Formats: sequence, C-alpha cells, structure tokens
Amino acid sequence: MKKDKVKVIDEEMNDEKIRRFLTLKPYGEESVDFYVLTKAYRGLPIEYFATFLEMFLADGRDINAKNAQDQSFVSFIEGNSNFLEFVELLKSKGAQ
Repeated sequence: MKKDKVKVIDEEMNDEKIRRFLTLKPYGEESVDFYVLTKAYRGLPIEYFATFLEMFLADGRDINAKNAQDQSFVSFIEGNSNFLEFVELLKSKGAQ
C-alpha cells in the first residue's frame, strides 16, 4: 500500500455513502444492476447491504439482473456458504 493511502477498517457508514454504490458503472457490457449488486455485496457488511438493497429496489433496479454467464446475482453468490445471510436477504426481497 502506498504511504499516502490509509487502510480504513470499520468505517462508519451512512445513507449517503451507501447510496454511492448506486452510481457505479461497469467498464464493459456487464449489466449495471448486476455490477452494482456485486460491488455492494463485496463492499458492505450485511447490515449496510440490507439498507443498500432497500435503496436499490426503491430506485427501480433489477434484483434478478444476470451476468454474462446468465446467472442471477443470488445464484452467483449462493455457492459461498459463508454468506448465507446475504442469500436469505436477497431471496426475502424477491431474488431468484
């Protein structure tokens, strides 16, 4: 890590910071919604991901967006048994 970079651990999140995930755009042809879900999943603990998901859905986003391999987001992460809370949360919001 560069000397001018500081590693942030347990950063306090607020709605504005969580909402920033909704502004992310993929570099290629990937589904914007799949990309945003992936970034939020990788970047937020479950309690903040739940808040993000409410914002995501309120914004009219597609919780069943698919990647280039035709996998829905929940299918994409379902195999990772360490994060079943995320899968359960997504399914409770209509993800398939």
